[in-house]
Amino acid sequence: MVYFVRTAGEADVEKIRAVLSDTFHDTYDPFYGADKVSRMVGSWHAPAAIRSRILKREGEFLVADSGRDIGGIGYAAMYPKMAKTAMLHQLYVKPTCQNEGVGRDIFAELETCFPDAEIMRVEVALPNVRAMSFYQRLGFVEVDRMEEWGAPNSGLPAVIMEKRLELQ
Repeated sequence: MVYFVRTAGEADVEKIRAVLSDTFHDTYDPFYGADKVSRMVGSWHAPAAIRSRILKREGEFLVADSGRDIGGIGYAAMYPKMAKTAMLHQLYVKPTCQNEGVGRDIFAELETCFPDAEIMRVEVALPNVRAMSFYQRLGFVEVDRMEEWGAPNSGLPAVIMEKRLELQ
C-alpha cells in the first residue's frame, strides 16, 4: 500500500490513538507487560494529549495516510532545554506497515521541518533495540542514557540519541 506523509489534523486524533495503541502493545508488551503498556497508552496517548501535540506551535505532527488508514505517525518539536535542537517525541509505524519505508518517509519529512535546528534528538526505551537500530540507520548516535523514559518516575531506562541535521 502507498502512504503519503501529511500534517495531522484534529480529525485524525482517534486514528492516531489507534496506531499508538497497536504499536505500543506490539513493541512494549514483551518488556513491560500488557497491563503497564495499557496504562502508558491511556495516560500518554489520551485524545487531549494528541490534540495538544497537533496544535502545538513550533511542533510538527505528521501521519502516513493511504487514504484508507494511517500507517504511521511522527511528532517532533523544538526542544526548549537545548538551543538549535529538535526533539523527536514520537515515531511509530503500525506493526502491519513496518519494514515498508513508512518510518523512514515520516522521518525524512520531519527532519526538514525545523530550519533553525542543528540537531535532532530522540529518547529510546533501553530494551527497544529494534528502534535503536532503525535510528542508527538514519544517522543517529548514542550520546547519553537516562533512568526515566516517557514520564517522571516511570522506572523505564532509555538511550538518548542524536543526529546532526543539514542546514537548510
